[in-house]
Amino acid sequence: MKKMMLLLAVLASCNLFAQNESTLKIFLNCNYCDITYIKQNLDYVEFVRDQKDADVHLLFRTQVNGSGGTIYEIEFIGQNNYSEVQDKLTFSTNSDSTDSEIREMILKYTKLGLVRYWLKNGTHDKISVEMKKKEDDVKEQKDVWNNWVFDIGLRGHFYGQESNKTQNFNFSVTAKQVTDKNKFYLRGSSSDSRSVYTFDGTDIISSQKSSNLTLYDVVSINNHWSTGVFAEAGKSTYRNKAFYASLKPAIEYNFFSYEESSKKQLTLAYKVGGIHTNYNERTIFNKEKEFLWEHNLSLGGSIKQKWGSISSQASYESFLKDPSLNAFSFYLGTNFRIVKGLSVNVSGNYDITNNQINLAAGDLSLEELLLSQKQVKSGYNYFFSVGLNYSFGSMFNTIVNPRFNF
Repeated sequence: MKKMMLLLAVLASCNLFAQNESTLKIFLNCNYCDITYIKQNLDYVEFVRDQKDADVHLLFRTQVNGSGGTIYEIEFIGQNNYSEVQDKLTFSTNSDSTDSEIREMILKYTKLGLVRYWLKNGTHDKISVEMKKKEDDVKEQKDVWNNWVFDIGLRGHFYGQESNKTQNFNFSVTAKQVTDKNKFYLRGSSSDSRSVYTFDGTDIISSQKSSNLTLYDVVSINNHWSTGVFAEAGKSTYRNKAFYASLKPAIEYNFFSYEESSKKQLTLAYKVGGIHTNYNERTIFNKEKEFLWEHNLSLGGSIKQKWGSISSQASYESFLKDPSLNAFSFYLGTNFRIVKGLSVNVSGNYDITNNQINLAAGDLSLEELLLSQKQVKSGYNYFFSVGLNYSFGSMFNTIVNPRFNF
């Protein structure tokens, strides 16, 4: 009897093993996907937690398109018995696409990309193909807007309790046109923030107002070179600027082809131009207004592969009149897997600011300091985050249970 039970257990385990072997195992690497929706609607696959256990690694890359939507690139990387099957699909969403429409498109193209793997897997009897009928009277659609996209935004934020209340209003309007040869962008915005703190029967008021107009026009020269002009104007009570305006021509070189920008890029950019500023209060350099020449040099890059992603940038800017008035900025963001189940992520930035010529002269009051009403002299600022994550246990990660939302 014991031998019979042992034999049945062995046969059952072999049958389960065979079923798992015939199921297509996939690893989904997408930070912008509705993972729950995909798991609930993608059949004949088994999701695994580690990319090394997968038959197919789905690597998603995204870029903003000209309409304000997103270009999705899905790279299907076959592994183990499927290593000879490699594919890539690209599709775009619109700026007004809803979350539901986006996740349906992601699911649709995920299924299309997996067809070749299902055929090799032997799941061909589960696949059906439906082609849309060609309409003879369908004509090529013309873009009446000629690639122009406009956005208008208005937002109010209100918060309060017995001892304080805050209100903030933001308004913005944007116009842009993006083509392969040219990228034009114009944005105007204004912000008005007011906070009232009540202490011992006295109201302490903090107020900040700003407005800004940004314009840039970038022209593609070839697959590595671009040139453009950047203009900006505005005002800010926090930065002690009653009015400022700048105009800077620029040039950029990409060490890789721009066509590979979703996978990797390394760019070197240089800007130079003039800045005119009228100040609200006399500055620490005894200026009420001034015109200065400034230049900026930056080196930045990003890469996204199976093992993870890295993006970084280093920049330097200074005034031509006095190079000692300068600023350095460094940024790094990484997320990569070291070994099975172990991943590390590091992100942060560090800025050295020796160019704060706009600071108001005189001492700050305690209220102005605590309520951040005016910019404070600081030789540096930083943000840094580091994390390790180790996961172990079952290799499968397919089941979805949304009860109590955790």
